[in-house]
Amino acid sequence: MTTESNEAHRCGFAAIVGRPNVGKSTLLNALLGQKISIVSPKPQTTRHRILGILTRPSMQIIFVDTPGLHGKARRAMNRHMNRAALASLQDADVNLFVVEALKWTDEDQRVLDELKKQNRPTILIINKVDKVSPKERLLPFIDELSRLASFQEIIPLSALKGTQLEKLPGIIARYLPESPPHFSPDQVTDRGPEFLAAEIIREKLTWRLRQELPYGLTVSIEEFKEENNRLLVHAIIWVERTGQKAIVIGHGGERLKEVGRAARLEMRERFGRPVHLELWVKVKENWSDSEAALRQLGYDL
Repeated sequence: MTTESNEAHRCGFAAIVGRPNVGKSTLLNALLGQKISIVSPKPQTTRHRILGILTRPSMQIIFVDTPGLHGKARRAMNRHMNRAALASLQDADVNLFVVEALKWTDEDQRVLDELKKQNRPTILIINKVDKVSPKERLLPFIDELSRLASFQEIIPLSALKGTQLEKLPGIIARYLPESPPHFSPDQVTDRGPEFLAAEIIREKLTWRLRQELPYGLTVSIEEFKEENNRLLVHAIIWVERTGQKAIVIGHGGERLKEVGRAARLEMRERFGRPVHLELWVKVKENWSDSEAALRQLGYDL
């Protein structure tokens, strides 16, 4: 398959990797021009491997948004997230290593050490450059990082502001194999609407429970169907202890209502129709430290 300019069509996988909270999901959403992966200020918001598919006439890039690699993986959930991220490194044609401008931590080094074990091209992406002033402060940081490994490219950008994003797909495509597309041109992700609905609810919860309960909850969809030209969605919010249930519900049920309103509005925009959303909160003791519970709740182990 060739384009009008006789360039070979390229298609392959680009894993977006890095420590938690460097902006990997924000980068994916910005590249696709729509929200595929949820975002929040809390580290470890992304828990699953999520594919985002960018199709252009001469290329199809299949981005893999991964959980942030992190140390101290004591619980089953943390081990699952690290396994998902490492598997993505091994399967990718090119790895996009995302770091935060002017910040280098032990966890960044840990990710780099894992990348060095893979025999894959690596593009270093220095994100959040919009927070750096004056920009000349970036130069010694870029120079320092360039000495740590043989990166194919080093690209400073801002995923949030869209700075320097337009050239990135063309750069990535250089490191992909010549191949026809793997997915149809209109497909943007491998995840279905039920998964997206659950993630929207979890995002709204994470924003409203920043300090209280960011990691001890998950969401499962019990019913998702179209009825009378609207979507009927029934979801369960799972927590680990009885005391957490009251935190999620809030005084007089107000917090749960607030989460429901925000999630319903985003689902309506996402799915293009009215949504009737019902939420329940249930307790599953220590679900995040049980591999059996994680499987029951839809985590691929």
